[in-house]
Amino acid sequence: MFALRSHRLALAAVGTVTAVTATATAASAATLRVTVENLAPINGGFLTPAWVGFHDGTFDLYDRNESLDDFAGLESLVEDGDTTALTTAFAAEEPGGVQATLLSDGPPPLEPGELTSFTLDVDPATNQYFSYASMVIPSNDAFIANGNPLAHEIFDDAGNFLGADFVVLGNEVLDGGTEVNDELPFSTAFLGQAAPNTGTDENGVVTEHPGLNAGIILGTTDSSALNGLPLNFTGADFTASGYQVARFRVELVDDVDVPEPGTILGLMAVGGLVVASRQRKQTA
Repeated sequence: MFALRSHRLALAAVGTVTAVTATATAASAATLRVTVENLAPINGGFLTPAWVGFHDGTFDLYDRNESLDDFAGLESLVEDGDTTALTTAFAAEEPGGVQATLLSDGPPPLEPGELTSFTLDVDPATNQYFSYASMVIPSNDAFIANGNPLAHEIFDDAGNFLGADFVVLGNEVLDGGTEVNDELPFSTAFLGQAAPNTGTDENGVVTEHPGLNAGIILGTTDSSALNGLPLNFTGADFTASGYQVARFRVELVDDVDVPEPGTILGLMAVGGLVVASRQRKQTA
């Protein structure tokens, strides 16, 4: 992925140019707010900017026990947190779909206890279903995403809003099978990896992730620092019973005046992440 002192800027640059693609018109669209929240405990894992998409139910992100070589765009997300290829693939396969990369108003990634939201215009007639994907860091290729494109129905066949509010648990974290889980600093995203796609090729398939190695969890793997603070991932063992990774919500918004999608895209290209919001949960 990126070196510790540069990965945040690189992620922000990726997100700015790929943040929104929308095709629904204001007249036919429902305004939805999508929120992702990092539920990891103190000293838990981080989440890269989350890709979200609304589609007709045919966009398949991945299948278990199959190689990501057969699914365009997801490999660079699970290895490096880069949503560019996935955004391009979705636009090609779902020309009527609506998608976004959810970035906070501060530098990415999303830290434990933080959330970010985005509002989008979505046509209930053509985009009934919701999909998401985000990399779990530090890791070689750990990620969360829904493999079943029909898993999250946002509108029924009559166009009635159903919404979504669900928690992703630690036992749902997946191994992309694209890089060996050596979790060494020079090859592991968010530790010391200096450039994208530098891990050792695994040529495997998507499976349940076995968990981070003890060196990362116990803090003995690397002595680098993030913004001058020592790394501490003692709360990052997502294989622990009941571990919560993330919460996703899709809500209907009635009181937000969202401009035409083309205007949103223009604002994102010029002004950056002006419509994303970030909050920190209060912890006892």
